[in-house]
Amino acid sequence: MNVLVLNCGSSSIKYQLLSMSGDDNRVLAKGIVERVGLPEGVMVHKPVGKAVFELKKSFPDHSCGIDAILNALTDKEHGVINDIQNIDAVGHRVAHGGEYFSDSVLIDEQTKINIDKCSDLAPLHNPANLKGIVSMEKLLPNVSQVAVFDTSFHQTIPLKACLYAIPYELYEQYRIRRYGFHGTSHKFVAAKACKMAGLDINNSKIVTCHMGNGVSVTAIQNGKSIDTSMGMTPLEGAVMGTRCGDIDAGVITYLQQEKNLSASEINSFLNKNCGIYGISGISSDMRDLWSNCDSERARLAIDIFIYRIAKYVGAYAAAMNGLDMVVYTGGIGENDWDVRLGISKHLEFLGAKIDAELNDGLRIDKIISLPDSKIKLALAETNEELVIATDTANIVTKIKAGK
Repeated sequence: MNVLVLNCGSSSIKYQLLSMSGDDNRVLAKGIVERVGLPEGVMVHKPVGKAVFELKKSFPDHSCGIDAILNALTDKEHGVINDIQNIDAVGHRVAHGGEYFSDSVLIDEQTKINIDKCSDLAPLHNPANLKGIVSMEKLLPNVSQVAVFDTSFHQTIPLKACLYAIPYELYEQYRIRRYGFHGTSHKFVAAKACKMAGLDINNSKIVTCHMGNGVSVTAIQNGKSIDTSMGMTPLEGAVMGTRCGDIDAGVITYLQQEKNLSASEINSFLNKNCGIYGISGISSDMRDLWSNCDSERARLAIDIFIYRIAKYVGAYAAAMNGLDMVVYTGGIGENDWDVRLGISKHLEFLGAKIDAELNDGLRIDKIISLPDSKIKLALAETNEELVIATDTANIVTKIKAGK
């Protein structure tokens, strides 16, 4: 089964075409369309075994962008399939499923309605995700589509962990609560790391640290998410590239008053001007901070980043009354051994012992704790596109079998 995975942003479309056949899952092509809706757009298409193809033109809307993707996939020179009818299913990454979706689902009219209802919770993402779904319906009307939600894995979080201490009526009326994100990544790397470590995921206490420009930490007990650092929006939690993470709500109202900022301006400020970028004044990219670590503020930003994640790991060890493994993933988690080392050092009180020599320079899946470590430490590469493709293939296969 050939599954096209789409991740539609407000002005971009990331995609992968995967061949799903049991355990033999292969990426056939991947790429990105950027600057959708702007005068000059660009598509970078990377077919496996062929030269990279780049197209510069205007993509007025998502339908035009997806049409260009389908043309690239079927092109005689840089295509990987003969006809768009060779696409058997489409899987969409959808940012927010609210309380409507606890798992991936086949897309129908009610699914689209509920995704739209969640747009207020994810105004930058859900409308774009919905545009991708509608566009694909027009271009491939007879192909089954599946929605895979960033939030669904976290729907098992109990009320004591997901509710904020505000009047309960606000939860009932507006569904204000912790939802969590990066769910596909946390779910995938937890299962992968358990296999690597020889642990039973259904009888384990795991903390997964997804660290990229966005950062979230999740407590996974017996295979289920029981708490996570991101909240109603991706702004809460650990310090991130440009997001502030946890902050006293009083700071927000103080800044609004002192700087005369509107609600949208303060929201933009907290999401785009804070985090390690705001502390360092240099960059939101951890690599740039290490390159400038002789700068006191760059070093401070690194220390804060490591410290806040370690605090969450410790808190979740307490929440689960124990800890079997910590998993590092995401762009920083998979490539920054110094960050992994720094966090692991904070966990020595739990009996964690990192193999510093093995960890140094490592960028592949590996258990990085010493044999006598009481807690296993793991580096596990995430693959959210594979999770989306797998869920899509499984759902479509079951439906076809039912018919």
